[in-house]
Amino acid sequence: MTFLKDFRRRSKASLQSLSLELPFQRNGDNSASKGSSTPDSSSRSSRITPPSSISAEASSSLLPVSTNSNTSSAHLSPPQRPVPITSQSTRSSAATSVSANGCPRVAAPTSPYAPKVVSISDNSWVHQKVLLIYGQIGNPNQISVDGTLSVIHNHESFSSITWPVCDSHFKALLHLTPGPNKLRLDFASSKVPNPTLHSSWISINYLPLANMPPLQLAIILGKDSDGTVDANPDNQTDLSTAISKFRMAAYLWQAFTGEQMFRNNFGRRCFRLEEEWQPGTISSRDAMLGQMRNEAKVHVIRCDKTVSELRRIAGAQQGCSAENDNELFHTAMDAVTRYFDLQPGQNRYVSALFLDTHVGTTAQVATNHSAPGSSAGDVKLAIFGSQAIRSYPSCLEEVVPAFTDCARSDAPMFPNDGQEYGSNWEVLNYGIGGHLHQVGHMLGCSHGEDGIMTPDYSLLNRTFITRETYSTRTKSPGLRPCLPTDECSWHRLDTLRFRFHPCFRLPSDVPAVSGDDIQAWPVDNGKVLITCASGIAFIEIYSGDDEVCKSFMDYVNGDSGNCGIPKQIMLTESKLRERISEPKKAKGLRLKIFSGSLSTLAIEDICQVKSKQFIVKLPNGQAGYRGMSSPRPGSAGALAEELILDCASTQTKLLTTVKIYHDAFITALEFCYEDSTSQVFGKRTGLQSAECDATDIRRGEALIGFLIKSGPSSVSGIEILTSLGRKTGVLGSAVGESSHTLIPPRGYGIAGISGSVDAHIETLSLIITR
Repeated sequence: MTFLKDFRRRSKASLQSLSLELPFQRNGDNSASKGSSTPDSSSRSSRITPPSSISAEASSSLLPVSTNSNTSSAHLSPPQRPVPITSQSTRSSAATSVSANGCPRVAAPTSPYAPKVVSISDNSWVHQKVLLIYGQIGNPNQISVDGTLSVIHNHESFSSITWPVCDSHFKALLHLTPGPNKLRLDFASSKVPNPTLHSSWISINYLPLANMPPLQLAIILGKDSDGTVDANPDNQTDLSTAISKFRMAAYLWQAFTGEQMFRNNFGRRCFRLEEEWQPGTISSRDAMLGQMRNEAKVHVIRCDKTVSELRRIAGAQQGCSAENDNELFHTAMDAVTRYFDLQPGQNRYVSALFLDTHVGTTAQVATNHSAPGSSAGDVKLAIFGSQAIRSYPSCLEEVVPAFTDCARSDAPMFPNDGQEYGSNWEVLNYGIGGHLHQVGHMLGCSHGEDGIMTPDYSLLNRTFITRETYSTRTKSPGLRPCLPTDECSWHRLDTLRFRFHPCFRLPSDVPAVSGDDIQAWPVDNGKVLITCASGIAFIEIYSGDDEVCKSFMDYVNGDSGNCGIPKQIMLTESKLRERISEPKKAKGLRLKIFSGSLSTLAIEDICQVKSKQFIVKLPNGQAGYRGMSSPRPGSAGALAEELILDCASTQTKLLTTVKIYHDAFITALEFCYEDSTSQVFGKRTGLQSAECDATDIRRGEALIGFLIKSGPSSVSGIEILTSLGRKTGVLGSAVGESSHTLIPPRGYGIAGISGSVDAHIETLSLIITR
């Protein structure tokens, strides 16, 4: 019996040791797993090396592939919301993995040919579906090789795409899905050994933004159009192809603009496109596989004119006559407004393409004269012709072939710059770049010194390729390699507008300030103070008869939002002239000032602002200064009126009450004092009146400004603002087309008010003093 007990103890010990040596045997035993507190090796391995969702067919032999077939769904954690990928990108020839005995394997040495992305850092956040990246193979100063770069997505629904590498430089467009995206970049070249060992990883987080207005795409047809682009029978473009090409052009606009905003230190901001769930076209394999995707929606709109009428309008505009210069634009505006059934106050941003443009006679006219972009009104609209759409890529795989197609175009373009866009890739630049130029106008940009808002869009191809082909426009063999410094761009002033545009807002941005009109205050010693509640973003400086801004002052420091821009600045003429080139320093200076909400104030002559007409002598001998703001001017019959408040020059006068006289609009303001006297600005017509305590004398409260509500031609309501932060509410009518705030700059107080008066108060501004 003693022998049997000893044998039993030894058998039990040997079984325990065997269990410790073979932990994977417990993985399939639920009862043993429940009774053990020691984690199994498969769970340890999964925490060290996350499993890849790339299929084995799309992966290289170096990727770790799980061979454990015993893992059941009971061991998997429940699904969770996507979280940012925290693993760092790895530029190595093999992924880190764990051996069977639980010890980490030694990673293979980093390949000198592993792709390196330099335009965006690993684990960055973006807000666009198609992302442009630029990178290098090794150090281009030491290694110069050509080859191909394959982009493999961790989501199996999107196929890998190959991009060319030229002189160790590459550019690629990445298709992203919402949430974390981990992409593998493989470099291959016949001149480099071991072509399967040169890989790297990059993680990108894509967060779509649904809280900002989208850019909507539309194709406009004549009411009798057959939906085909005018072309040779052997090169016909039907409506479905035109839709996919237009959609791809919009994604290229996004990729280009997002990268330009980043280069200007504004983050990965970009306008968003309206999307819908539909058959995918962004990949050439989508139609073959019947793949459904959430992609940009293209509305098809028929206008009320026939194809011949549209061509007649475009042909008539070839002479740029003033009578019909905008007829085609108004036709598009009417069609878009009717299609979307827009109500007053509903803002829309629409980029439209006329599909029935006649190639050969009105091609350049329909785009340069009759297809402008407009940022005015409720509908912001940009239109363009379809004469170049046959050269557009319809999917990502066609981007590089389209931008390198040097075949002679059967319909060359001759825009206003007087140069010929003769090859297919140059026509493509003209089409996509010219339409983006009009989108810039729609977003508020004006013609600039360089960039997309000039004919520089002829270099748009360099943004997406690394090797340029022969150019018929310049009669040159093309640039090699095309580096970021060689590309066209958005001008800095354009990106400043985009930074504060509603279509480019981010959730982290400070909400826009209402009633934030910019005000200019000419003060002593020739200085001009500029104030604005939402901050001053930038100032455009024009010299003489300049129509294009060549000098500007930028107050935006990175992407810190409206809180990072000043609410008050001081200007002097000498400082402004320092920014003007020498031949024009003696000419007059015009300013256009932009706020953090893109409201503007134009100063036609900085010297006039400093003149005596803006200086008022107060009864106590002090100097007062009339302010400038941006409400609409008064009517021709309005009379100028001015009121100096007694409390500004006499300390014993205490302002207690303000009475507002109004009907539909404000007719008069009455300022009442503690000694029962009063002063009236405007015409006290005896209609409805509202009375408000302007100050609390016991608490030291003082009047510091007004919030003005303006109607079509007059002031409709006024709100009084006090030094203790109290707001009286709008007295009169709170409904107005616009609002602006009148508050003196720091160090100054209200000395009086001035403006224009007819039957009602039409304009109103402050007089300030120290």
